[in-house]
Amino acid sequence: MCAASNRHPTFKASFAERANNATHPLANYLFRLMELKKSNLCLSADVTSARELLTIADRIGPSIVVLKTHYDLVAGWDFHPQTGTGAKLGALARRHGFLIFEDRKFGDIGSTVQLQYTAGNARIIDWAHIVNVNMIPGKAAVTALQQAAARWRSRVNYEVRTSVSVGTPVSDSFDEEDENPTPAPLPSSKELPPPSNLHNNGRKGSIVSITTLTQSFEPVDSPRFASGIAEGDELVYAGIEEPPWERGLLILAQMSSAGNLITKEYTQACVEAAREHKDFVMGFISQETLNSEQADDFISMTPGCQLPPEGDEDDGNIAGDGLGQQYNTPSKLVGLGGSDIVIVGRGILKAASPQVEAEQYRRKAWKAYQTRIGQQS
Repeated sequence: MCAASNRHPTFKASFAERANNATHPLANYLFRLMELKKSNLCLSADVTSARELLTIADRIGPSIVVLKTHYDLVAGWDFHPQTGTGAKLGALARRHGFLIFEDRKFGDIGSTVQLQYTAGNARIIDWAHIVNVNMIPGKAAVTALQQAAARWRSRVNYEVRTSVSVGTPVSDSFDEEDENPTPAPLPSSKELPPPSNLHNNGRKGSIVSITTLTQSFEPVDSPRFASGIAEGDELVYAGIEEPPWERGLLILAQMSSAGNLITKEYTQACVEAAREHKDFVMGFISQETLNSEQADDFISMTPGCQLPPEGDEDDGNIAGDGLGQQYNTPSKLVGLGGSDIVIVGRGILKAASPQVEAEQYRRKAWKAYQTRIGQQS
């Protein structure tokens, strides 16, 4: 854990204070949501069926502020944009008050990651508030994702209304004695007189028909789909509005797995990329806060969190999973490392009662945050 993190203003600042300073709309929303729910917990919902994913999101939703998904693990994922799995997750997110984070770890050239983000069957951008990127391809991947999000945002912000109107056809021949001539109604085809009778003062009358095509762009007030919402899905978590349309990016800057190849130089490059794209990058997947410059206010989300054994008050070392994953307690990650949100998967999913265990994690992580900022519980 970096001792320098203790000296950065965000280490001691409350989430409410950071919300006031946040320039990213989604970061502002998330900080306020954390304060409202008294939660800094993310569930890593690594399950393998759509039914299980929706069930666990519904049951654990009240305890979390972020739900992390891997859509490609999920058998039976319904890709319908309005009634499919993503849309149903969105309804649960509104009802219970959490954001959806698709842990896609984009890691390809710019044009490819744009398509992976916005196209294909999944259309991740439509239902995931947050995604993340592996910076191995370089900063161009971050720029490409930001451009794709901006184009998507500009389209979904408005509904295009098109109207067609046909004007009453008129004759250009009028009584010369009438100072305010009124257009003559057009006879039906059966009533049209012979062409010789259409003359007035030697001029041939002509028939004029005016067709007007009008398009207007009307703002969409709600991020919800205009149709396809089941009864009850319009509910929004009490005390806060719906999430903003803006999308957010996390950069994979550090990992919790043993022997990973991430270097300090790589991590620093991630921080630099985040500073260059502050209106899109919300923060990092990291093991500690990476805020170091005065203007930094990035969110740090940290995997590899596990509660200490029952009765263990000193938060001693916790064994890994044998597959490279290393664990730390909420006290170490939040209290010492300055992480903002802890990510927990199997510690909750494999528990005898996932709902009860999620509440245990929520309370422990929130207590670690309160201790860090000097706030009594």
